[in-house]
Amino acid sequence: MSVFTAASDQSVCTPLPVLGRDVTVPLVTGGEVAYAALDYAASAPALQRVWDDVAAYAPYYGSVHRGAGYLSQLSTDLFENARKTVAEFLGCRATDQVIFTRSTTDSLNLLARVIPAGCQVFVFETEHHASLLPWQDARVTYLDAPRTPAQAVETLERALAARDPYGPALVCVTGASNVTGELWPVRELAAAAHAHGARIVLDAAQLAPHHPVDIRDLDVDWVALSGHKLYAPFGSGVLAGRADWLRAAEPYLAGGGASRRVTRREDGGVAVEWHETAARHEAGSPNVIGAYAVASACKALTEAGWDTLVAREQHLIAKVREGLAEVPEVKILSLFGDDAPRVGVLSFVVEGWNSSHFAAALSAEYGIGVRDGLFCAHPLVRTLLGSDPQTQGECGAPEAAPGEKSLNAIRVSFGAGTPDEHVERFVDAVKELVTQGAKWQYRTEEGRCVPAV
Repeated sequence: MSVFTAASDQSVCTPLPVLGRDVTVPLVTGGEVAYAALDYAASAPALQRVWDDVAAYAPYYGSVHRGAGYLSQLSTDLFENARKTVAEFLGCRATDQVIFTRSTTDSLNLLARVIPAGCQVFVFETEHHASLLPWQDARVTYLDAPRTPAQAVETLERALAARDPYGPALVCVTGASNVTGELWPVRELAAAAHAHGARIVLDAAQLAPHHPVDIRDLDVDWVALSGHKLYAPFGSGVLAGRADWLRAAEPYLAGGGASRRVTRREDGGVAVEWHETAARHEAGSPNVIGAYAVASACKALTEAGWDTLVAREQHLIAKVREGLAEVPEVKILSLFGDDAPRVGVLSFVVEGWNSSHFAAALSAEYGIGVRDGLFCAHPLVRTLLGSDPQTQGECGAPEAAPGEKSLNAIRVSFGAGTPDEHVERFVDAVKELVTQGAKWQYRTEEGRCVPAV
């Protein structure tokens, strides 16, 4: 069913039902208001459809793969069918593996564990820490932040051309920035990687909830994503892609499920034969409910229709950008410029305000939940804010390193469950705070700006 109502005006299109849409929160100024969840880039609210599917399965909960009972067999079928659903959602090749993990961070750390010895890894400084940091045991080349998509491709091509041409290499790149929301030229970067004999992994944590992700179309080797950003509950993630490095490496975790055969050796030790399927890296009792929830979210987004979902989100992005453009004190952060295509993630600073103070006022006085700080992408945000000092010592101002400015920003993010009213209230609140100031006094408590009581 279409998420648009039967009207030509796109402003009346209907968001997908999500949990928490009717929650009210207290305001420090008195009364309550419906909570405006605008922190989707951190964790999107679960779709009602996903929650209902999980609740329907819960009474049939059973241990998977090795149970002889009916509920165990049912749960096993559900778990493995979830793997197939995710593979279809991501356009996996017939030989690809889909491994269920805890998150994007877990997925990329798993991949970092299985890359061949001597592998060279290339990663832009613009990455989220989940894709910036796992490669500590490899030979890592950190690439400077590009200022255009074309420059990103050129920077990668130069770095790859200078690498050792005989060893394995891996490029790690985001699909959509968790700071600016800007889309990266994934297909072009993949072509550059493959032209130089390297493989590429796509961090799709921010891309998959907003745009279709097709491994074959993008020609990437692996995709990593998180369920909690894809409208599923916390605690589930996916690593999908080529099987050869995964099969050749020791299991990410050793234990039951990953082992196919374990015997005692004559010398008294233990000999292990590991699975070559996805189970090799899924030791222990798997998160069946998490896998099922991710698969349910994949189905829900596919059935809603990507053309419809993307069009509606672009409508919301335009509302926010046009509203903030009317406030001269607001500066939206960008790598690629105002015209760059993006998902529903925008970060900004407000002249005369510490960002933590501004975000606290949005929450306490307007019931709007955004995020402030460096967004687990410290090098990128520091690059974007390098010439924008914020007064140290203000409410919630983070501690700066010696000789460094105190830097932080505000991030607003939204998606398939966001009603127009939430982004409209956000824009109005920004305008009112800038022109009239906060109505309440705030103080710093454990590094956070909070209302003074």
